[in-house]
Parts: sequence; C-alpha cells; structure tokens
Amino acid sequence: MKETVEGIILQETNYGETSKILNILTRKYGLISVISKGSRTLKSRLRGISMKLVYGEFTITYKEKGLSNLIEGCIVDSLKNIMTNFNKMKYANRLVRITQNVLKDNNNPKLFFLLKDSLLKINEGLSEELITIIFETKLLSFLGVEPDFSECIMCGAKNIKTFDLKIPGVVCCNCYHDTYLFSSKTLKLLSLFTNVDIKKIDKLNISLKIKEELLFFLKEYYESYTGIFLEDYKK
Repeated sequence: MKETVEGIILQETNYGETSKILNILTRKYGLISVISKGSRTLKSRLRGISMKLVYGEFTITYKEKGLSNLIEGCIVDSLKNIMTNFNKMKYANRLVRITQNVLKDNNNPKLFFLLKDSLLKINEGLSEELITIIFETKLLSFLGVEPDFSECIMCGAKNIKTFDLKIPGVVCCNCYHDTYLFSSKTLKLLSLFTNVDIKKIDKLNISLKIKEELLFFLKEYYESYTGIFLEDYKK
C-alpha cells in the first residue's frame, strides 16, 4: 500500500552495489525498515533524502513485516544548524543512539515526537547539552522506570529531603538515611523535565552545579534501572 509518512532517519546501511536500507522512526508506525533502491548513485532522486538525520516525508509502499520500499521523499527540515556544527551533531547522534536502544523494547510512535522536538530545539540554538538532559529524563517513562518526585516513597510525606538512588525514590526528612543530598532545585527540575513539553521551551539557563547534579542523577539512574550506560558529557 502506497502512503506518505513523516519520519526521521536513524540509520543508513549500504545494501548491494547501489542501494541502502534505512531505519526510519515514523510518526505513524514507529520504527520501520525501508529499502532505498539506487540511492547511492549520483543521479538518484532518492540520494538526498536517504541519509541519516534527515527529517522528511517519505512516500513508501508500506509492509508491516519485512522491508518497505521508498518511492520518493521531501525534506521537512534540513536541520542545517545541526549538520554544520560539530558539537550539535555530536549531541544529535547521541539522541539517536539512545532512541535506538529504547526502541529495542518499546516501538512507541510517540518517541518520534520526542526526538523530533528535541532535534528542532537544538537546531534553533538552545543548549544541546541541556536539551539532551531533558530528553534523557523524559525517555525514562518509555523505559517503564519513570521516577516519582511527588512524595516520600517510604511514607508518602511531602517534606522531601532528597532522592535515594538505592530505593529508588524521594525520601522525606524522617525517612532519610545516609545518601547523597540532591539540591531541591535539582529535584524540582527533574520533576519539571519529566512533564515539560519540549516544543514550548524557549530558553534554558541552569548553573554548572545544578547541571552536574542532573548529569550525576541520570548516569546513576540509567545504569541502575535501565541497563543503558549513558556516555559521559565532555566538559
């Protein structure tokens, strides 16, 4: 069945002498595999649309199982500022890699919106590091391990003191035992990032100390409860 789907190319793999297999995260179907026949030839009309990180509309003959076939496509946003900036490209590729990890267990089409909105914000000029922090916080819900910051995990009290990574959950002053003390601002930001609509973010300004706490939380939480090891951010 021929149809047009909105999507982002996560991976391209050479196939045969002139073609490619594209893994496309689509708005409608989640992750699909598509063959782009002849796209490695210089004169192919599919050449420009068959590259990693292309965000476009793809006309395909869709197959629920096996390879769909790419007929034509057009670019929705070239992500020019990402493609021409090494650091932005590094973080964009990081988003793609962790998305691919999540897709192994959860082919949820909503992942498309999260990835798309994050890439567009980085392309607009917002901090690629902070957008990635928000992205990785929001991904926890897709992994089924979204933390709850609303009340003490032990007794339900609201007077939160910190987040205990061993439990895991926030603990109140009465239930607190010797564990790392996250600042209240860090906990508020983590709660905010869990629910924020990335499309609506127009500015980001976080101190270095808070950013370091956010990075520490995510690294430890991912390794302990998702089995995914986050790459270290280069300072």
